[in-house]
Amino acid sequence: MTRRTIGLVAIAAIALCGGCEKTARNMYDQPRDKPLAQSPLWGDMRSARAPVDGTEPRSAGTRADTSSGRMGAIAAQPPDALAAAAPAAGDGRAGPHGAWTLAAIERGRERYDIFCAPCHSVSGDGDGMIVRRGFPRPPTFHSDRLREASDAHLYAVISDGYGAMYPYANRIASDDRRAIVAYIRALQLSQHAAVDDLPADARARLEARR
Repeated sequence: MTRRTIGLVAIAAIALCGGCEKTARNMYDQPRDKPLAQSPLWGDMRSARAPVDGTEPRSAGTRADTSSGRMGAIAAQPPDALAAAAPAAGDGRAGPHGAWTLAAIERGRERYDIFCAPCHSVSGDGDGMIVRRGFPRPPTFHSDRLREASDAHLYAVISDGYGAMYPYANRIASDDRRAIVAYIRALQLSQHAAVDDLPADARARLEARR
């Protein structure tokens, strides 16, 4: 390569870099209006526009610190509200009466560990890893209030979010949301089951360990 060629390449590289820098600066310094500045774009010469009719504020008041926009605004769900969405018998996940199968609960555990455990913890007590790093602590699933809540209530919260919890309807399939509800019930039972609820063989093994 001759010196002339090397020089031309160097000049082209410098010009190219300069163009890249100019493009970057244009991205940093885009046209914009300062707050309350005049703007010929509008007939009233105001750059600040009023909200569109029907707009609901989400960044002010008690809802400002929420992801879902819901604070104390969730209606109680009747116990049978989830019946129409319950798994059908014979689909491999439900028994003859729509009861959850072990396979469904295991699927719920898998989805729970992915989407819920970071906040709610693997045991459901609300002490998840990101809570330990400063995120608002969710309520424990083992409280009387949530143990007595209907399946439909839990499903609605997963779907629509609540407080700092983001809605998961577009992240978790409806079948998986129902499976998560089933697994939450299993978690609750693990902490509040009575000895009389155990099968006879399990009670015998428990007595043998005492």
